[in-house]
Parts: sequence; C-alpha cells; structure tokens
Amino acid sequence: MIVIAHLSDVHLDGDRRAADRTRAVMEYLDALPHDLDAVLVSGDIADHGEDAEYEQAAELLRSRHPLVVCPGNHDERAAFRRGLLGETSPSTAPVDQVLRGEGFVLAVCDSSVPGAHHGFLEDSTLAWLDGLLTDTPRETSVLVAFHHPPAALHTPYVDEIRQFGEERLAALVERHPHLTAFLCGHAHTAAATTFAGRPVLVAPGVVSTLRLPWEAPTGSSEHVHLDEPPAVAFHVIGDDGRPVTHYRVVVDRR
Repeated sequence: MIVIAHLSDVHLDGDRRAADRTRAVMEYLDALPHDLDAVLVSGDIADHGEDAEYEQAAELLRSRHPLVVCPGNHDERAAFRRGLLGETSPSTAPVDQVLRGEGFVLAVCDSSVPGAHHGFLEDSTLAWLDGLLTDTPRETSVLVAFHHPPAALHTPYVDEIRQFGEERLAALVERHPHLTAFLCGHAHTAAATTFAGRPVLVAPGVVSTLRLPWEAPTGSSEHVHLDEPPAVAFHVIGDDGRPVTHYRVVVDRR
C-alpha cells in the first residue's frame, strides 16, 4: 500500500497566520505513527513570489517523509528555484520534478504561467512527462501532479483560471494506461472529478477555504472563508492500483 500526503496553497507571506497553519499541517504529518511514501505540496507556496517568502517556506516545509514541492500561479520560478531547490543560477524554465518510490512514480509538473494566474503545461513539460511515462514499467503506478486542475470544478472563480490547453494532456494520457491519477490544488477546497478517464484529486487549501457558489453570500469578495481550519489529503494506492483519497482537517492544538 502506498500513502501520499497532499497539501496545497499555503500562501506564505511573512505573517504569522499562514505560517502557523502550515506548521500545524507539517507537524501533524511528522507526528504520524507510520512513515508516508511521500508528501506533496502542490503550489502557491509564496503569496507574492518573494525571496523572503521562500526562505520561510524552506524553514516550514521540512518533513521526515520524502517531500516534493511544485510552483503555483502565485509563485515566481527563479525565486522558487533559489529558495527551495538551492540553485545558485536559477532558470525560469518550468520546474518539473520526479519523486520515485517503492511501486510508484510521482511526476510533478509545473503548470504555472509566468505573469498570469491560469495554468498551461508547456510543450517541454509534456515532452518530459511523455518520456518519463514511456520509461516507467507498466506495472508501476504513475501519479501526475501540478497546481491547476485540468477540468472545471463548477466554482467560477477557480474555473476562470484553471489549466487550459488540456486537450494536449488528454492525448498523452491515451498512450499511457499506467497513469493512475492527477493530483492538484489551486481550488482551496477538497474536490474530486475525472479527466481523460482518470481521477482528478484536489487538495484542500491550507491558508483558506473557498466557499462554493451555493455557500457564498452575495458579493464577489465573499468567496474566501478564512475561519475554516487547514486540511490535508491522503492518497492511497492499493495493491490493485486503485486510488482512494481520505481528507483530514488539522487543528493546531498548541
């Protein structure tokens, strides 16, 4: 059995609120009585893409479990690479990464678009992902992660800035039956749908929760709920290769 913890949208900004919520989630994961196969943080690490925010992220996003972090639309690639990957001559190319574990591969793609809030996978990222899937044995589950959902979630504020150009990703999926699921964030709400015949599993937000259209009071400024506690997803891959997701609210008990 493979267990991957998944958090997203920490939006560290130098203030205490976001830091405390992020710290509570990371401490909860480190205190678990069993080892996790991976911890994924799927984007919007910094709120403004500033170096100081990534310094804070490097301090907070530490784990005794294998950990991988990808950018979101609030992140800045060069600063992300400097602060979280330790690159002295950081590139502005997509930050594509892979984490390999026992019986699975976690392919982490950069769906951010510099200077914009919507998502798009560059041709170089799709070529990298295609090669990785081709080189991975068919009996190994591959989970593909990025920040932006490639399908509408019926939340207008998010759907306007979701991942576009998704038909190119769908064409790639058809060639690789061992692509098990897509993992993403961006929506600030736990959600699940399908894309190209695969599950799309959306992590809840750490810094805030999105009110759904039927929950929000009148007014476009009231779609963000700041009082809900942070939460985390646990993606479980059984011996049959079928993904199951559990969601847990994290309460800071300090």
